[in-house]
Amino acid sequence: MSVRKIIEEALREGRSKLHEHEAMAVLREYGFPVPEVALARSRDEAVEAAVRIGFPVVLKIVSPSIVHKSDVGGVVLGLETEEQVAEAYDRILANVEKHAPGAEVVGVLVQRMVPKGLEVIVGATRDPIFDAVVMFGLGGIFVEVLRDVSFRVTPVSKEEAFEMLGEIKASRLLDGYRGMPPRDKDALADIIVKVSRLMDEVKEIKELDMNPIMSYEKGAAVADARIIVDGRS
Repeated sequence: MSVRKIIEEALREGRSKLHEHEAMAVLREYGFPVPEVALARSRDEAVEAAVRIGFPVVLKIVSPSIVHKSDVGGVVLGLETEEQVAEAYDRILANVEKHAPGAEVVGVLVQRMVPKGLEVIVGATRDPIFDAVVMFGLGGIFVEVLRDVSFRVTPVSKEEAFEMLGEIKASRLLDGYRGMPPRDKDALADIIVKVSRLMDEVKEIKELDMNPIMSYEKGAAVADARIIVDGRS
């Protein structure tokens, strides 16, 4: 499904937030390094998807009612077998029923598990004066705690993207620190440029967060993504 059709379907259903499998599909269309995902609406579908995608996989609840999936037991990592996937599917639904009763459940996302790396975030929002603004920083919970981020107004060139990487206080981590390997800055700069392009070309996107992005010695991988849309562009 095209980016335009994904967004139009969400807006037609009265949703401002894309489901995670939809957000991943949008990113894939723009060439972002995203893992293969599938939406499962039954235990059997989850198992079939995991076999097709390849182990290990992650299972995540897909619900517009739940903001922080981990807080309600809606995420299970590192599943290696069909039996583990089946058990995790049932456990996630039971956890959601217990901790978020009445939450609307679309299904369970089956996602290829990406290797651990240095967690960074790339995001974007629309400013009432400058329009699209792109952000880079440390990912995971650190972006909320440390607020160590850099910003640019779109369009963002590759050179400006590299400047953003060097502006955060923790930039030394990207160069390698205390035995940690240096990270692939070119791959991160490429992601920043693609975010800039996406925001400039798809005006319905109001907010975008990829957190975390796993940064490696070679390459990077988007582990989670959130996209907010608005049809009043």
